[in-house]
Amino acid sequence: MIRCVIIEDQPPAQRILQKYVGDMGNLELKGTFSDGIQALDFIKSNPVDLLFLDIHLPKLSGIDFLNILDNKPHVILTTAFSDYALESYEYNVVDYLLKPFSFERFVKAVSKIPVRKERDPTGTTSGESVGMREEIFVKSGYEHLKINIADIVYIKSDADYTELVTADKKYLSSEPLRYWMENLDPKRFVRSHKSFVINTAKIEKVMGNQIYMTDQIKAPIGRAYKESFMKHLLR
Repeated sequence: MIRCVIIEDQPPAQRILQKYVGDMGNLELKGTFSDGIQALDFIKSNPVDLLFLDIHLPKLSGIDFLNILDNKPHVILTTAFSDYALESYEYNVVDYLLKPFSFERFVKAVSKIPVRKERDPTGTTSGESVGMREEIFVKSGYEHLKINIADIVYIKSDADYTELVTADKKYLSSEPLRYWMENLDPKRFVRSHKSFVINTAKIEKVMGNQIYMTDQIKAPIGRAYKESFMKHLLR
């Protein structure tokens, strides 16, 4: 997960960013701040991987904030003015979002952030440890059901639960889609849509915005995810 902070003084812009962050499976929002002073205090004592930073802020501008910030995390600048685009890249920001920006543009910016892998006490990353397993237990109601990871075709988010689909069965899990993004091998399981995570080993072909998989199972590709999804398949 990418731990992120929003620094934005306009409530409507805060709400849009919060919604976009919530719609992404790999972002964890640690806080939202209306000015840079509050954010500085938080960042000093809390690990953060990414800042969504507005340039026009009260008390301390976004550019001034970058000048005084030590141990800078990744930064995506947000502003309604294009005048600062060239200046912003002098600070090695990841991207520059010009308001109003779409969810697709937001996803494109976030996709440039390298994934941080967390280590457990044994010294292995979470992705590596799960990726080496062949089976998982899925919590479904009061039961824990065993599933072979290789049998999963895709995982779909549906309201308050997720649906794990194999060739011959569907399993309902109380875990959110974000949980599966964190706990399955990212080399094998890739997000193709806001609501779908795909097992790439099950793909037979991709045509337009449709994924054709084993046993005549189909899944969609969301417009905002298509570029990163296809890059993963073709690399």
